[in-house]
Amino acid sequence: MAASKFSWLSFSLGLLLLCGVSEETQTGRCRIDSLEALEPSRRVESEAGVTEYYDENSDQLQCAGVSVMRERIEPNGLLLPSYSNSPRLVYILQGRGITGVVIPGCPESYQQSGGRRFGGREGDEEEERDQSFQDEHQKIQHFRQGDVLVLPAGVAHWCYNDGKSPVTAVTVFDTSNSANQLDATHRQFLLAGRKQQGQRGSSRTSRRGEESSGDNVFSGFDVELLAEAIGVSRETARKLQSQDDNRGHIVRVERGLEVLRPRPSRREEEEEEGGKMAAVNGLDEAICSMKMRENIGEPSKADLYIPGGGRLTVLNNQKLPILSLVHLSANRGVLQRNAILAPHWNINAHAVVFVTSGRGRLQIVSNQGKNAFDGELRQGQLIVVPQNFAVLAQARSDGFSWISFQTNENAMNSAVVGKTSALRGIPVDVLVNSYRISREEAKNLKFNRGQEMAIFSPRSSKERAF
Repeated sequence: MAASKFSWLSFSLGLLLLCGVSEETQTGRCRIDSLEALEPSRRVESEAGVTEYYDENSDQLQCAGVSVMRERIEPNGLLLPSYSNSPRLVYILQGRGITGVVIPGCPESYQQSGGRRFGGREGDEEEERDQSFQDEHQKIQHFRQGDVLVLPAGVAHWCYNDGKSPVTAVTVFDTSNSANQLDATHRQFLLAGRKQQGQRGSSRTSRRGEESSGDNVFSGFDVELLAEAIGVSRETARKLQSQDDNRGHIVRVERGLEVLRPRPSRREEEEEEGGKMAAVNGLDEAICSMKMRENIGEPSKADLYIPGGGRLTVLNNQKLPILSLVHLSANRGVLQRNAILAPHWNINAHAVVFVTSGRGRLQIVSNQGKNAFDGELRQGQLIVVPQNFAVLAQARSDGFSWISFQTNENAMNSAVVGKTSALRGIPVDVLVNSYRISREEAKNLKFNRGQEMAIFSPRSSKERAF
């Protein structure tokens, strides 16, 4: 009986401690006194490319529950198949190529049946000897600069650069997403190759587990059991483990990749557009036909354009329904010389802002009315704008462009000034008494920006930057 009471007491104390730790973790997660512009803190080189990681242990990335990396794939470079514990959005900064996402239950819709295989060298002796082989695989997509690619958690993915210039991409992993039931660390599971040891730049001491190097998932299995399970020889099974492969996870395909794929055409675009309206029913036949890519880099696709100011392009689940599965969205912004991004706050999402070109001054204000950040951002840097923190930006003389990844599939913001803003919706008398200003001043406060919204072109003839 005493032992039983002791066991129950131990369990109760353990539960209280667990709850206490959990509550502390939850409440302490976003205690951000200050923000900073982040540079890559770790660099991993492969045979045909480079991967740069931003410090996953920074307070702001932990607050947003994300992990960020930038990748460069050289021409004829193949990003080896892998999968991740969390969903991600990939923005193509430059270059073009092809990519494949293997979703369980989806059909191998690309089949070789007397058709032509593109990407390899034709007329090779090896191809002639292999004519009896009929390949089949899941759909392959073309991508280009300005595209956003959506990759759900846990699905295998690969990528190949079939262009003549490097492919550069920035990726945001939503490690706090409900699809990830491991922990808040980004975990990449290689299906081929080996991850090389990274070179660390200046960053603080790690507080969380951070991947630096490692083998692929086949490496952990017994060779004989693996060979029997797959139905291959022991020699082939050893090759799957890539123990002697030091090329990294981006390898060079010497004679070009030979896969079944159609040439990019208007018909393919139309077919993908048709897939946009598929219902979101989970990982079933609906997702197999859903569009997983959308271009937000073209000026013609802007949702808001201000002459002399710039443009904004919004990508949410209304435009790309698959975003409802990953609970993420993205915005693309371009400010011309000295134009201003109107002060606003994000209502239901954190925003990870990555600068794609130019420079801009950014101010971010906390709930205490203090500057969490006041400084310049330049190309290649990123910063997190926490949910509800007020933000204001102005482009420098060379303009300012960015891609913003948001932790909600239908992210919304509220402007402080301008059309449809908070101040515009408040009665004049409330403003008079709130700020101790005259009615004339209150009217100017409400209506001075007229019909302008989101982006303000500079009004001064000298175009002075603040």
